[in-house]
Amino acid sequence: MELDKMDENDWKYHGEGNKSLVVSHVQHSRVLRLLKYPSQDAEHTQQATEQAYRHIHSIVDFSKNVMKPLLGEEYVHSGEVVNLPLDFVRHLSLKVQQERPELRCDKVMDTFSGYALCLPNLTHLNACHFDDHRLPLCVEIKPKCGFLPFSVHVTKECKHRVCRFCMHQHYKLANGKWKRQSRYCPLDLFSGNKQRMYIAIKHLLEEPQNNLKIFKGGELIFSCKDAAEQQPDLSALAQHLRPYFSHGAGLYRPHLSAKAVLNEFIQVVVSALLSSWNCSRAGEAKKIHTADTRSYCEASPLHHRDLLRNGSNSLSKDSVLGRILQAQMLDNLDIEGIYPLYKRVEQHLEEFPKERSRLQIDGPYNDTFLEKVKNCPAEEDGSVDYAIGKVHQYRVAMTAKDCSVMITLAPSEEDEVLESRLEIQPTKTRLACSVSILDLDPKPYDAIPHQHKLDSKIVNYYLRSTHSKQELSSSPSPLTEREDCTLLFHPV
Repeated sequence: MELDKMDENDWKYHGEGNKSLVVSHVQHSRVLRLLKYPSQDAEHTQQATEQAYRHIHSIVDFSKNVMKPLLGEEYVHSGEVVNLPLDFVRHLSLKVQQERPELRCDKVMDTFSGYALCLPNLTHLNACHFDDHRLPLCVEIKPKCGFLPFSVHVTKECKHRVCRFCMHQHYKLANGKWKRQSRYCPLDLFSGNKQRMYIAIKHLLEEPQNNLKIFKGGELIFSCKDAAEQQPDLSALAQHLRPYFSHGAGLYRPHLSAKAVLNEFIQVVVSALLSSWNCSRAGEAKKIHTADTRSYCEASPLHHRDLLRNGSNSLSKDSVLGRILQAQMLDNLDIEGIYPLYKRVEQHLEEFPKERSRLQIDGPYNDTFLEKVKNCPAEEDGSVDYAIGKVHQYRVAMTAKDCSVMITLAPSEEDEVLESRLEIQPTKTRLACSVSILDLDPKPYDAIPHQHKLDSKIVNYYLRSTHSKQELSSSPSPLTEREDCTLLFHPV
């Protein structure tokens, strides 16, 4: 990328989250990720420039030195920091402004520092050839937390029975974040059971919220709009997907029904999530067994179904979900166990403020930081080193709980030779596949008090709302016949 020849017309709006905005190149398989700030902060140009420089470099260092060793080289693309011409950034900001969702415009793009993160465009698959009718597909899933907390510090029993995502749905609906409740449950997706995973993906398609996006040739074709009132159009999605599943095994199936197309698509996604993509590890794949009671969420629509107990309930440790789950489970104390340790660290810093650097609270995210995460003492010894080790483990786990998985698919011809690690064939269609993990930013140390308060709000609201529903369902209606009632007829 020639930085002195940057032209805003070569880039288009790709998407954005809470803290950054992404643009993609119209020809090359590259994206730029630029930071966003509240509009009032944009006035402090010098402060914004210094903050952007530190923030961008911390994202790269954390991804490369901490998350990549934990999740696997094959899944993580850390990218590189680039310093863009300020004229280009300002013109780019004006160009994409009209394409941004209204709800995201409370923040402005950083146009003062010039710093950005350059990454491969994971919605493309460069290893394959494709025609205009069958451009590469990309499925972006934000799976969320895949286990129930097992910490002895948990004070509300419901946290051992109902997952955070399902509880959070009640809170988000009450606050107007979403109009409809999602039936997706992360524990079904992380179960390793193909039937449960199939239904989890089906529930994401029915109500994607911000947990599912589908791209075709780099263009977004399926997602939940910020203020969407209507149900997702699955028929339109099936039309986009049909060309990918109407060919295969020497057969042409132009009249495949929408239901059959979506069925094959879900099977492909499940297969990609279960596959082990690490070719360097020989021998039988190790499994994470999820068949104990902690892998069942009582709020899942599948809780009372037999398929919870039938079939395999295990993930390959080298599968993308297996890697993510292992990183998530570094949080073995829950926020209720972490918060007292955070206060211990804060008390220590009040007495010894210069210790903040040694404890690496703000980084640097290097090999020493990773050692603190990996080698934290198993037993509580009352020390500040134990406390900061557990806090760092919790921060890494929170990143893994909020990451996204990108599954990129491209049709391949029957005679096309592919590397075995690229090929996936769960249905009649032969596809090349690539799986990546992104959104691996470090979670701020200072956000722990907020996380503690939010956890309490979510759990308490869930208990209140479900208790009210139980009371409504258990109270007898005046029109409902009771078993202990006797109906008497009197002559008139």
